[in-house]
Amino acid sequence: MLDIMFRSVLEQDRASIVLCDLNHTIVYMNPAAQKNYVRYGGNNLIGKSLLDCHNSHSVEMIKKVLDWFAESTDNNMIYTSRNEKQNKDIYMVALRDEAYKLIGYYEKQEFRTVESAGFYDFSKSLTGAE
Repeated sequence: MLDIMFRSVLEQDRASIVLCDLNHTIVYMNPAAQKNYVRYGGNNLIGKSLLDCHNSHSVEMIKKVLDWFAESTDNNMIYTSRNEKQNKDIYMVALRDEAYKLIGYYEKQEFRTVESAGFYDFSKSLTGAE
C-alpha cells in the first residue's frame, strides 16, 4: 500500500519529476514532466539517457553532482538553476536506498509564484503544471 501512496504523491505533483538511475537513464517521469517535456518526446524519453537532453556544460555538471552525492550520505540536494519565465528554482536530489546507498537522482522544481486559488476553493482544479 505504501508504494501506491508514494507513486500517487509523484503522479499528483504539479511540478515535473524525472527520476534517473546511476547510468543517467530516465526511469520515471510523472505526468507533469511528460507534459512539460512533450516537445522533446514526453514519456518516450523513459529508458533514454538524460545526458542526451543536455548541452556539454550541463552534462559535465550533472556528472559532478552525481560524484558529489557519492562522496557522502550528507550530500543529498544541490541548487542547479533558476527559470525566471516559470518563476521556479531547480535542484538535483539524491535517491538512496534503505542503507543510504546512492541509487539515482531526480530533478526537483519549486515554483515561487504565490497560489492564486483561495483557501479550500472547491471551484478550481489545481492539477497540471503552471
